[in-house]
Amino acid sequence: MSELCKIAIVGTSGSGKTTLARQTSQRLAIPHVELDALHWEPNWTEAPIDVFRSRVEKALSGESWVVDGNYSKIRPLVWSRADTIVWLDYSFPIVIGQIINRTIRRVVMREACCNGNRETFQKSFLSRDSVIVWAVQTYRKNRKRYLSLFQQPEFAHLKKVRLTSPKMTQGWLEEISQSRKIEN
Repeated sequence: MSELCKIAIVGTSGSGKTTLARQTSQRLAIPHVELDALHWEPNWTEAPIDVFRSRVEKALSGESWVVDGNYSKIRPLVWSRADTIVWLDYSFPIVIGQIINRTIRRVVMREACCNGNRETFQKSFLSRDSVIVWAVQTYRKNRKRYLSLFQQPEFAHLKKVRLTSPKMTQGWLEEISQSRKIEN
């Protein structure tokens, strides 16, 4: 699997992109780039697009990396440099279950994410800005979007991996781990 050196992991909110990117990074011993960390400033303020783009360009300047995130405003930058796209295309019940569990954990444990930002009960469960509401609203759109994007000629160079269940994802991780062992 030596062809896997620049991997972009995509999927709807709550699908497990960051978790999979972390695991992939560890198994392949390559840097992990979390787009949310480059995008969000303290107090959930979005970085200006030129700052965000500059951060992403710098983070992706290396010979190998695994990046997670769905930011359409920098997708051409990420996808043009990637050699592989991994799409977490889980069913709606799996995604919603994962995002609710993650959000509850983050709220209860007061876990910091994205430059010290924290999810709150109010914002997560009682707000239109809720990540859970966002996941519900974008789930179908994202599935259609990725199916369409994968067919576009400018992305023909990409190896495309579509993972439709956590079990399939575990199998893929085992496969890349085994390939890594064989290469070394």
